[in-house]
Amino acid sequence: MRGWRTACAVALMSSQVGTAWGAPVLLVSIDGLRPADVLEADKKGLKLPNLRRFVDQGSWAIGVKGVLPTVTYPSHATLITGAAPAKHGIYGNTSFDPHQINQGGWYWYASDIKVETLWDAAFKAGMTTANVHWPVSVGAKSIYWNLPQIWRTGHGDDAKLLAALATPNLLKELEEDGSVYAAGIDESIEADENRAAFAIKLIKRHRPEFMTVYLTALDHEQHLAGPDSPSSRAVLERLDTLIGQLVATAQAARPDTVIAVASDHGFAAIDTEINLFRAFVDAGLITLDGSGKIVSWRAMPWVSGGSAAIVLANRTDPALTQDVALLLDGLKARPDLKIDAILDRAKIKSKGGNPAADFYVAFAPGTVAGGFKGAAAPLISKPSYVGMHGYMPDARGMEAAFLLMGEGISKGKSLGVIDMRMIAPTLASVMRARLPTAELPSLDVEDRP
Repeated sequence: MRGWRTACAVALMSSQVGTAWGAPVLLVSIDGLRPADVLEADKKGLKLPNLRRFVDQGSWAIGVKGVLPTVTYPSHATLITGAAPAKHGIYGNTSFDPHQINQGGWYWYASDIKVETLWDAAFKAGMTTANVHWPVSVGAKSIYWNLPQIWRTGHGDDAKLLAALATPNLLKELEEDGSVYAAGIDESIEADENRAAFAIKLIKRHRPEFMTVYLTALDHEQHLAGPDSPSSRAVLERLDTLIGQLVATAQAARPDTVIAVASDHGFAAIDTEINLFRAFVDAGLITLDGSGKIVSWRAMPWVSGGSAAIVLANRTDPALTQDVALLLDGLKARPDLKIDAILDRAKIKSKGGNPAADFYVAFAPGTVAGGFKGAAAPLISKPSYVGMHGYMPDARGMEAAFLLMGEGISKGKSLGVIDMRMIAPTLASVMRARLPTAELPSLDVEDRP
């Protein structure tokens, strides 16, 4: 099978070659990493020698403007495609589920991505590919060695599910030393350390030319304890150690490897949760049965942390559109609900957001949209988390990070503030691959005499 893939890729290579120098690439995502955590590490008292090395020996962004919404799965789809959610098709973390029957299912499946990915681009350029835990990677056909991210309940059967969806025999091969791969639902720093160890084994055994690795513990800890909390800082310092190990392993396997470290969004402290479902039920737009389950709906929130898409069952019904607009205007007029803005279809389109949304509710940082919790849930409550994201891409504190280092990359170069959609075409250029569906050009990162 691998030989057939390689033959096909080589046959296509002449039509897929880009203009840059051509190098292997390792792309590592640290979920929730803020640029100032690295760029101002000394000022913050953070010990991040491996991430700081990128600043001294590579190129970096002062900030990365993300996508709508600024949550993990749409952002990671943008990092791997160079397209906004409206184009790549991943509109939130969870898929739209108005009757709450999908048991919290996420956008796990690569078949939902509507454009080409960096895995596709590398494959077509004749490169071998690998992945450890990257979002929206289940069933990605262009990944040779794939350990995709998926979970259901945390039951032991989740391991069987992952083994069935990963590259055949890959888990068995990597676990032959007695180690056990971390459960997909586990977002702890220990799970990240486990996955990094498996990524290192994969690199040593197979020497992939393009590889993605996703680390989730910083996001998890910032949700639980807040950004800049002592425990979040401790997690970040442990992640820095993993970055050093991954860089050393990748460059030992292929000395010309270029390493990219990216994140998906920033973070904000929160203290208020707004249950839009309560307002929609009270307005007769959502109907519940006697047990509190949704039986019908005319308009439905689709929440993403600090924002929520509003979907109409019949978007061609002008009376329904007006009813929802009036409801949202009334909610926005209440200072206690802390709604910054209501976006209409035109504004959503201009931001590359969910094309199925008829409105978007943008909360002020500090306030989040709550999920559906049944008939008795109040409109305003205290959130279960103390840190959140999902706000508008231009909201303060939502900037993501991007760092790049390796042979042929400019050293000590600030890239300024960049658009997240520029990262994937930049990495494609580094690999001498083509990503024709990317929406923006690549960054100038090449070190020239």
